[in-house]
Amino acid sequence: MARIKLAYLGGGSTRAAGTMASFVHHGAEFDGSEVVLIDLDADRLALIKKLADKLAARAGLDLVVTATTDRREGLRDCDAVLSSFRPGGFEARALDERIPLKHGVIGQETQGPGGFFMALRSIAVMRDVAEDLAAVAPGARIFNYTNPVNIVAQAMTTYTDIPIVSLCEGPIIFPRIVAEGAGLDPDLLDTTMVGINHNCWTTAHTYDGKDLIPLLRDAYEARRGDPSMSEETRRLLRLAVTMESVPSYYFLNYYFRDEVLRRLQASPRTRAEDIMAEVPGYWQHYTEQAASEAPELDPARSRGGIHELELAIDAMNAFYNDTGEVLPVNLPNTGGALPGFDDDVVVEVPTRVDATGFTALPQQPLPHAVRGLVQALAEHQVLAAKAAWEGDKHDGIRALAAHPLVPSLPVAEELYTELAYAHAAYLPSRLLP
Repeated sequence: MARIKLAYLGGGSTRAAGTMASFVHHGAEFDGSEVVLIDLDADRLALIKKLADKLAARAGLDLVVTATTDRREGLRDCDAVLSSFRPGGFEARALDERIPLKHGVIGQETQGPGGFFMALRSIAVMRDVAEDLAAVAPGARIFNYTNPVNIVAQAMTTYTDIPIVSLCEGPIIFPRIVAEGAGLDPDLLDTTMVGINHNCWTTAHTYDGKDLIPLLRDAYEARRGDPSMSEETRRLLRLAVTMESVPSYYFLNYYFRDEVLRRLQASPRTRAEDIMAEVPGYWQHYTEQAASEAPELDPARSRGGIHELELAIDAMNAFYNDTGEVLPVNLPNTGGALPGFDDDVVVEVPTRVDATGFTALPQQPLPHAVRGLVQALAEHQVLAAKAAWEGDKHDGIRALAAHPLVPSLPVAEELYTELAYAHAAYLPSRLLP
């Protein structure tokens, strides 16, 4: 049982209630620990602290929860940092989604121009976090959920010595989505997904011991005309069958680019705008539960569900309690664990986690049919990390022009200028046009 001091950047966010519920759910693994909630909004921090205190007391845990808006003091002497914040909030995300659509480019939170500008904002903050940790917690380790997690990890591993891994449930969830779409039991899956975050494919895929792809092919042929199947599910099955590999959901943006773009352009609201309409309901629910003597989060009224960022907590448990568990992790491709990618490129691969650290397990290469696109996205990742950490607008335009969703240099230049002005309050001056 590990006793740690965990600093939670984003501890007043809409996901924080579910994250604390998840930490309490795993409380026996960390009994006697301290969690410091760090955020910009003192009132929301106080609410999450009150809720977390009650959840811990109800579970009978020895868990100290504190809260502060002073980031450097909150980080002082911490063992671990859980990073999950969104510079500019959902309002900034809405701009990332809306502005590219005007230029005929998909607007999305972690992909394309939207993901690139989120990376610029996130890494600007992470640079300051790195300075804080050097001053007050030089031995700390970062467990990162701040998006885009791959570009954030790329920047931090390239430019600092701070141990950091980025985490995402995608490799666990994406195959289950496809299996459910095919009418299969996802619990009978055994898959390996590799690539870069939000852009990975399976290199091994069985269902109850049999090759999954023929089963998906049969399901697609039988159900492709079924009006009850969503268009997104139909496209995922079609893509898996065509490429003979189970894709990340996010590849719909690339292999069905025109269809996705038309849908987004026709939609009256972006995804961020939908979420903003739901946010007051989340906080109402958290307020109600914080006032209850026996709080219990409702997954339908909680942002992301009732066990948020659970993979990060699993990774902390595996590291601090030396379990040797194998988890999907974003970390440098040291030793060429994923063939076809440079050693210093952050990749998402199965990783053994124990007290010695995070060891990427050797993988089979991605199929040739899909490898080139992932490699192009990995090169964008490297360029984006460089621009965010030390670059200027010229580096930014080069990175944006290298992204497969951006069709030309003139479009990259126009997008960069408009998005940089829109997000000027959250960017270093060196990146402004």
